[in-house]
Amino acid sequence: MKRQGWTSAVATALLCFTSSQAMAQESWLHRWASRQPEIESRDGAEMMRLIQPLSESVEQSIIQVFSGGRIVAMGTIVSEDGYAITKFSELSAAPISVRVPSGKKVPARVSAVRPANDLALLKLEGSEPDTWDIRPANFETSEPQTGSFVITPDNDGNSIGIGTLGVGARHVGHRGRLGVTFYDGATEPPIVQRVVPSSGAFDAGLQDGDKILRINGEQMQGSRSAISTLGRFYPGEVVELLILRGDDTIELAARMRDQAILMESKNDAKVNGPRNARLSGFDQVIQHDTVLAPNQCGGPILDSEGDVIGINIARAGRVVTYALPSALINAEIVSMLNEARRQ
Repeated sequence: MKRQGWTSAVATALLCFTSSQAMAQESWLHRWASRQPEIESRDGAEMMRLIQPLSESVEQSIIQVFSGGRIVAMGTIVSEDGYAITKFSELSAAPISVRVPSGKKVPARVSAVRPANDLALLKLEGSEPDTWDIRPANFETSEPQTGSFVITPDNDGNSIGIGTLGVGARHVGHRGRLGVTFYDGATEPPIVQRVVPSSGAFDAGLQDGDKILRINGEQMQGSRSAISTLGRFYPGEVVELLILRGDDTIELAARMRDQAILMESKNDAKVNGPRNARLSGFDQVIQHDTVLAPNQCGGPILDSEGDVIGINIARAGRVVTYALPSALINAEIVSMLNEARRQ
């Protein structure tokens, strides 16, 4: 089927879905939509088969990323010589490797990072790169309209799901928290007043009454210095703490957590399901409601014409997924490639 034909078919099918959503308000529209029994939902089998050509068109641009032997993210090929971008905060353990479109698993290394948008540039390594079957993604810079449909493809030429773009491009400030409160003090080393259960501080073994002498080698003087220093770190980042407990000096490594996760109840956590460690802190995102697993971020997102309009960067809630838009991605790619190729 030619691209123009099947993109029109996708648009018609999505209209059917939209019509079925509005049946309570437009009974005549519901009767029309009910004549399309094969399109029962936007994630139904018929819809997935209908949009498969769109996913297949970018199959050579998508990789799976492994860190410490686990699949932690997807990645997007950005150059013919084997560079790809992925979600930086998920690369928490060595070694790093990727599964390329041909099915081979090859080693990779981090060549550049952009913490402000949680991006890492990977360089694929190993022998026989001509067998990897890769093709750089072409990012379309026009911003899709709010309410339009978006598609997340996987690395096998299939679609993970279809979502609706709910919010236009916007900044999302980061909410990284260690999970401690301090006694107020201006001159002495900051003293931990309380450690929040299930926080990074709790998991690292920090205790009430501990004095924090240094954070990442920087000497702390007063509680405000600790709060200000910790506020610079993003969720998912690890901070090195030098603490004084009684007469003992102890070194601890603690991972920052997102405030939204620290504040949610057990019921909220159950409803939201697994999410990425880094949910916030992006220069600009577009938001859609596709339900992704945390390790399905890092790959491209498509509009209903099959154009790449960004990459998924965080599963932030039950039906909240953030994607970095193409305009931001293109600028970051140019910067990171220039940095990597100067090394």
